[in-house]
Amino acid sequence: MALSCLKDEDLESDTVQEAIKNTEGLQILVNLLETNHRKCKIATLLILKNITINPDIAKSITDLGAVPDIIVILDDDLSTLQKLAAEIISNISKFKKPRKIVRKTGGLPKLINLLNVPEHVLKTNKQDLNMKDQEIVDVVCATCTALWAVSQSFKSKIEIYKLNAVKYFGKLLQSCHEQIIIATLGAITQCATLADFQIALQKEGLIEDIVKYLSNENDEIKKYCAIVIFKCAENHVTSNMVRQYGGLDPLVALLTNEKVRKNKILLASVTGAVWKCSSNTENIRRLDELDTVTILIQLLSYENEEVLTNTAGAIAECARLQHNHETILKAEGIPAIVNLLNYTFENLLENVAKILAQCAENADCIRQIVQNDGIRLLWSLLRSSSPRVQASAAWALVPCIQNAKDSAEMIRSFAGGLELLVSLLESNDIGVLSCVCATIAEVARNEENLAVITDLGVVNYLAKLVPTNNEKLREHLSTAIANCCTWKKNCYHFGQLHAVKPLVSYMTSKNINVQRATALALHKLSSDPYNCITLHRNGIVKLLLQAIASKDERLQESSAKCLSNIRNLALKLSSTDHF
Repeated sequence: MALSCLKDEDLESDTVQEAIKNTEGLQILVNLLETNHRKCKIATLLILKNITINPDIAKSITDLGAVPDIIVILDDDLSTLQKLAAEIISNISKFKKPRKIVRKTGGLPKLINLLNVPEHVLKTNKQDLNMKDQEIVDVVCATCTALWAVSQSFKSKIEIYKLNAVKYFGKLLQSCHEQIIIATLGAITQCATLADFQIALQKEGLIEDIVKYLSNENDEIKKYCAIVIFKCAENHVTSNMVRQYGGLDPLVALLTNEKVRKNKILLASVTGAVWKCSSNTENIRRLDELDTVTILIQLLSYENEEVLTNTAGAIAECARLQHNHETILKAEGIPAIVNLLNYTFENLLENVAKILAQCAENADCIRQIVQNDGIRLLWSLLRSSSPRVQASAAWALVPCIQNAKDSAEMIRSFAGGLELLVSLLESNDIGVLSCVCATIAEVARNEENLAVITDLGVVNYLAKLVPTNNEKLREHLSTAIANCCTWKKNCYHFGQLHAVKPLVSYMTSKNINVQRATALALHKLSSDPYNCITLHRNGIVKLLLQAIASKDERLQESSAKCLSNIRNLALKLSSTDHF
């Protein structure tokens, strides 16, 4: 009776919750979980269900050891007790400690076991259900919600996968009850970050169901379906399945839906799904048939950073196909894209830089990028505190410098621009170093700019990086060294800084791009006689002879020229027996 009276109070009120805590009521409630009196236990769980919404109370009852007792209740054959226990687990699992206890004390197998329900219950409309079947539906819904909360833990996701939960999720997605579908999709969205879980979704046929629900009238269902696709579509098989089951068409249709555009969370999930699906070239072709790029360009003025980030990511992927550069131009997309460089959101800036890197290959696009001050804005991103933004900006600058008219003079006009670029060679991030070396390689093609960066100590910085084992850095570093060798005594200084000997090992790489760039660097370095001697002593001749036999003409040419320089010096010195 006392529990019933307490239950009738406003349990969501801070005052009532504080009163329960201050009178040691939580300890009493936790102790009552062990009672064999069912009505008493139901009333206790009803109270705990309402008050555990409060984070402090959720933590307190966890510390009082309530979680194992709640998990034991999941084995009870009374649906009401199962449902309340699952709801409390859902409330408290917002925190790491209770999630760990649920996993450690066998809570996950018990929860998943509750999903094994008769098929007719799932497929019978709510109004036609009897009371017992309705209770089963309520238990399933509460259980899925609990799994949704517990699966925020990485280890719990793994166990849920190992317990073959996907099989049960597939059955639940056939349900006619929206609350079950929503809770099931919620649990799937959490687990979908696991690669093994993604494969299981494919094998159990859930991708087709998820695609089907993109056309559902319920916005929440559509949102979670889009999130699942967003998390899974980087997998090539999954992204193909989305297209094959006709999922791209409803996704694009949602982008044009005014109701969806007013729902920021739903639009963010849909744009995210389109982004990840567009990593697949076949998907891009279908998206192009639906004029998706033009639709995406229209969203670049949207006032939500997540939507903008996903939209920019999708445009960047679509821009990998050159015909979409023209589509972007026709949709007047370049000014809108460049304008996004004024934002501060790191993920957005990274994706915008990727778009510009693709579009800079097009003469009309690069002209508009320059007109809208895009190169200066990209250069300013090199000051970002984010290594990812720095790397993306530096990489985007490479085609911009290559293709923009009078880019060398423009770069010199940036106050402190070249000094900033060279200073980034002190970065601890391999990605930044690789992309900055690629930018320096382009900057160094201009004699005046090469003179400036030489005075700024670029040779010393590059020489310090030579011992690296990273293949991408080796490739762009070699190209940068090659292009810097054309200024005065730079070639000689690389030798004095012991940068020549380590480059020999680069030629043993299996990456043809690394071999090609290294051969070019060795060709340039071998114009100095002391470097030739260093190369010869470290066994470069055999490696160069192997490279000359390559099918890559540029590798052949550079290797032959380097070998020619070594041979000419050998002939010149042979008469004096110095070689």
